[in-house]
Amino acid sequence: MKQWILTPGSGFSRLQEREVEPPEPEAGEVAIRVRATSLNYRDLIIGENQKIENRVPLSDGAGEIIAVGENVAGWEIGARVCVNFFRDWNGGRFHGAYHDAALGGTVDGMLSEVVVFPAHALARIPDHFSFEEAATLPCAGLTAWCALQRSGFSGGDSVLLQGTGGVSIWGLQITVASGGWAIITSSSDEKLERARALGARETINYKTTPEWDREVWNLTHKQGVDHVLEVGGPETLGKSLASVSYGGSVAQIGVLTGFEAPNVSLFPIVAKNANINGIYVGNVESFNDFVRFLNVTKIQPVIDRVFAWDEARAAYEHMKSGAHFGKVVIAT
Repeated sequence: MKQWILTPGSGFSRLQEREVEPPEPEAGEVAIRVRATSLNYRDLIIGENQKIENRVPLSDGAGEIIAVGENVAGWEIGARVCVNFFRDWNGGRFHGAYHDAALGGTVDGMLSEVVVFPAHALARIPDHFSFEEAATLPCAGLTAWCALQRSGFSGGDSVLLQGTGGVSIWGLQITVASGGWAIITSSSDEKLERARALGARETINYKTTPEWDREVWNLTHKQGVDHVLEVGGPETLGKSLASVSYGGSVAQIGVLTGFEAPNVSLFPIVAKNANINGIYVGNVESFNDFVRFLNVTKIQPVIDRVFAWDEARAAYEHMKSGAHFGKVVIAT
């Protein structure tokens, strides 16, 4: 079988294809024929991290079970499944040990024709999803879902979304389908128009309106938004704290502007009695809740472009360009 692997070197040229023997499931495991994978910002970081070598990349993927090991209950050959980002986080409180089995990072990921994982790490694909659509769920989709759930989101609440990448577009769709209303930012007026078509009530171009937090404050009649999905990191956190309402919540998700410490005052958190939740994807239990939600709401994921298997490097480059709206997918 074929798989892509990160070899020693620099840049995305170190992503190399290789032939290996197909893995066989042991007790408690299943083998999955991967049909589609998708990219996240984390994959760019890992792809450019020269310390990570000989690793099959990508945390997101979807496929069908082709073999079942002994002592596996509840799964059958032909079942359409995704694998959870944190392989061993089934439910409950997060533990540091779960980092030892993060797909595409500390263990091999999904950019392979066949993968083997424990049965406890699986979630069924929503009934109406294609494999390409399902490949957007384990990281971006579940992250947005868990961010809103942890924040106590309910119908009628307002949500601020940053940019038009995978997590933010998923957050927009979940918000609208749940009866909330959304404000979304982008540097592209064209992308903002597309966001409006998906249900965004208000849009802000952060290039032409650099003090976008003040615009959020004005758009909400100086009340702020109930929830912020913060994906920017140190350069946007201050504006997110200025945008959140009294008693509201900020879901700290991404680090698109880097890993440095933010140079902002933390006093708004105290003055507003606001909350900050660190969000790093979610567990299998939350994944199953998300799938039930999708089966009811019939949301269709937004896919920017589907690349062929042999275009994997081009998919990375497209993701890095920032030109995408929604998810970048590789068909396998």
